[in-house]
Amino acid sequence: MKITPLTRRRLSNFRANRRGYWSMWIFLVLFFVSLFAEFIANDKPLLVRYDDEFYFPIMVAYPETAFDGEFETEAEYRDPFVQDLINEKGWMIWPLIPFSYDTINYDLPQPAPSPPSTENWLGTDDQGRDVTARVIYGFRISILFGLTLTIFSSIIGVAAGAVQGYFGGWTDLVFQRFIEIWSSLPLLYLLIIMASVIQPGFWSLLIIMLLFSWMALVSVVRAEFLRARNFDYIRAARALGVSNRVIMFKHVLPNAMVATLTFMPFILNGSITTLTSLDFLGFGLPPGSPSLGELLQQGKSNLQAPWLGFTGFFTIAIMLSLLVFVGEAVRDAFDPRKASGPAPAENALMDESKATGKAAAQ
Repeated sequence: MKITPLTRRRLSNFRANRRGYWSMWIFLVLFFVSLFAEFIANDKPLLVRYDDEFYFPIMVAYPETAFDGEFETEAEYRDPFVQDLINEKGWMIWPLIPFSYDTINYDLPQPAPSPPSTENWLGTDDQGRDVTARVIYGFRISILFGLTLTIFSSIIGVAAGAVQGYFGGWTDLVFQRFIEIWSSLPLLYLLIIMASVIQPGFWSLLIIMLLFSWMALVSVVRAEFLRARNFDYIRAARALGVSNRVIMFKHVLPNAMVATLTFMPFILNGSITTLTSLDFLGFGLPPGSPSLGELLQQGKSNLQAPWLGFTGFFTIAIMLSLLVFVGEAVRDAFDPRKASGPAPAENALMDESKATGKAAAQ
């Protein structure tokens, strides 16, 4: 794939923002690690060798009888009885953190919430669950929720803004009045009503929030299409008989995508913040889910355990700060003032030629 000079210039501008560039890599590493949360924090061994056979408890549920136990139900690998059975004829390899997000540590030296220790690095919450494991799983679900909501809302918003801006007239007028009415509906009240009727889940929350979040990009895309629809090349395309669909998505949309890509990191931030707020208020994910908002709520309810509040605050603050820095770098990359200027190498040549000219004049 050939990189155009404009794309090369934008990549150069993105890398020039060192804070945003390194924030992107830090965020990608953290997100990539969280995708393998089951292999990092789990109450099941990564690998079990028993009686000269290998078992993979993370991927397959084995009954206790597979290890000469008594029950047909799945083996509880943290049970000392099961551990003794396996260790008699084999061995186990545990994850780095031997707790899942819903694992309760019954061997705490003091009542929950317990402070950080060598066993629970960030302590436990008021139910005895490991905070480190809940942060890893909560980070992943927050990012996946935000990314999914951002992608779908951007698709709907771009399509709605394109139709409004390109056709204008009554189409634009009716759409604008509809958006004004729709945006005035109280989202929080609707979520409260929904929570009283059904159990909120990942997809139900996503659908409810998608009904309102798509409006974030409509005005930006609409303005770009209103500006571009009267350009000479658009009129020429119409005169040549090019269909409206081709003109909209092949000729006008690339111009509108500049503003869209600039706004997307901030829309992702807003999606994550909304989910965190709903979890904090108790109208988000189902109880027991690994949630950063629920961790903040526990910190508020357990002021005697400051590690809960500090962990939730710093996790959310670092995650959102990284995304904001990435958004700033993307904004700089698509800034027309920077993209239209000379490239760094050209700047160096111009400075060198100016210096040579001054020296010759003297």
